[in-house]
Amino acid sequence: MTLLHPDAAAQVLADGGVVALPTETVYGLAARADDDAAVAQIFRTKGRPADHPLIVHVADAEAARHFAADWPPLAQRLTAAFWPGPLTVIVPRRAGVAEAAAGGHATIGLRCPSHPVFAQVLTAARLRGVLGLAAPSANRFGRVSPTTAAHVLAEFGGAVPVVDGGECAVGIESTIVDCSRDHPVLLRPGTIDAPALAAAAGEAVRAADAQAPKAAGTLAAHYAPRARLRLFAPEALAQALAEAATRPPAGLAVYSRARWAHVAWRWVAMADDPGLTARQLFATLRRLDDEGVREIWVEAPPGDDPRWAGVLDRLQRAAVAHLSV
Repeated sequence: MTLLHPDAAAQVLADGGVVALPTETVYGLAARADDDAAVAQIFRTKGRPADHPLIVHVADAEAARHFAADWPPLAQRLTAAFWPGPLTVIVPRRAGVAEAAAGGHATIGLRCPSHPVFAQVLTAARLRGVLGLAAPSANRFGRVSPTTAAHVLAEFGGAVPVVDGGECAVGIESTIVDCSRDHPVLLRPGTIDAPALAAAAGEAVRAADAQAPKAAGTLAAHYAPRARLRLFAPEALAQALAEAATRPPAGLAVYSRARWAHVAWRWVAMADDPGLTARQLFATLRRLDDEGVREIWVEAPPGDDPRWAGVLDRLQRAAVAHLSV
């Protein structure tokens, strides 16, 4: 793995290269958003469909407006409340700007990350004429996102240079809110929950509908470990484990808040705190893959608690991924 200093990374990016960078959510595979050829490298490296849009990361709202045809009052209220931080707003895209990064769509996702290393790279890149970095998670398309530099190395075998910023503090990808219409629509939950969004927006946040623009990380199947992941309601997990006690599946691991230790399977404790679980989630799934686990039975977090929505979303999509192969 080639480790880069932030200033060196900024130069690679300005020259049209690709670098893995730490954000507070996950590590991102970054390229300058205004260079379609550079962005194409991201799609090739990840194996990501070219019409699936990327999020463009900016230093501040001023830089964000370079990519936006319009900056709605709703976007202003939300970014004033949560930037820098793990919030992406979808706004109308300025014609002729970052077309490849937006997957050719008329809208664009914009985020201002709070990680100090990413901010340092953005500042250094801006001095070199780069106003924004397209940066999806630094992993193969559809797989578990990386939250350490070592995860990026495991994913790409050293082919992608990395700026090491330590472990990501949030651990799952940003909350995405569509601000391109006359009301806020939650496209992807994260660690900023719906009540907090509604308080900042001044109105309730609606669920995604058929008119929602395409956005990153919203495919039904996503975030999947190599092991088969099955998601159970707490009572269903208890019943399944009781039935498996005498003949458990080979290579079974259980990831739950309730303790289900047994000699025949690997048990990993899920934290009671949703923020801590979000921070640990992807690292836990990667560790279980590294241990050779073949099945992961996961206790679903409470669906009626908005603080858990981001974790539940990632687990549901990971479970669907194994149903679709």
